[in-house]
Amino acid sequence: MKVRLINYSSYPEQIVACAAKLCYSNSSIEDVSKKMNDDSASKFVDMLSEIGHESPIEHAFFTFGIEGVSRSLLAQITRHRMASFSVQSQRYVNEDNFQFVVPPEIETNIEAKKLFLEAMEKDLEYYNKITSILKEKHKKELVQSGVEDSLADKQAEKRSIEDARFVLPNACATKMIMTLNARSLMNFFRLRCCNRAQWEINELAFKMLSLVSEVAPSLFKNAGPACINGKCTEGKMSCKKMDEVRKKIANIKSQKR
Repeated sequence: MKVRLINYSSYPEQIVACAAKLCYSNSSIEDVSKKMNDDSASKFVDMLSEIGHESPIEHAFFTFGIEGVSRSLLAQITRHRMASFSVQSQRYVNEDNFQFVVPPEIETNIEAKKLFLEAMEKDLEYYNKITSILKEKHKKELVQSGVEDSLADKQAEKRSIEDARFVLPNACATKMIMTLNARSLMNFFRLRCCNRAQWEINELAFKMLSLVSEVAPSLFKNAGPACINGKCTEGKMSCKKMDEVRKKIANIKSQKR
């Protein structure tokens, strides 16, 4: 898994603080902005967190480049609807040598890993065979309809992989660019940094939290699952490892100061 913070709001904490301060001031936007510096912004962001005034943090955005994650993760992460996604398409990108993600529990089990790798080989074999069969059919039809040979070849491949992709596994690796505002990102961390989150998206969430804590430490000072700021909200499903989670997140944030 490779995660990069490829873009974000300039001075995100000052933007949030200015937006919030404007709500309580009769000054002009220009005057509010001029009076705001890093220290005052940090204090104002802390106050917003204490009083639960979250709407101003929507003005800051963060864009991530994410690679080496599974299509299974993609199905989960796109449930966060207040985010923008651009994902490598299996309709237009030939997966004739696709990479895949091996779950840790399978990676450490010799018997399970052997079966898993055999399944990946079979999936690749079937994908390539289906692509070849469909491509030959589509190309023949295109040429007969008057399409020039080289163009027919390209169009036939596109049509063939569009249907052949249905045989690809959830383990198939993908890449995406994802943009969220800070409020949506806080919600993402609340859900996905929790120990009950699936392992892959949990790993991604911690990598993302580490990156944004470096550029906006005050804004994300209280970011993480519910248990880091109070009691666990998972009820009977609690992992009961709150101290461990708090320590892990504290270590991440202390390294970014």
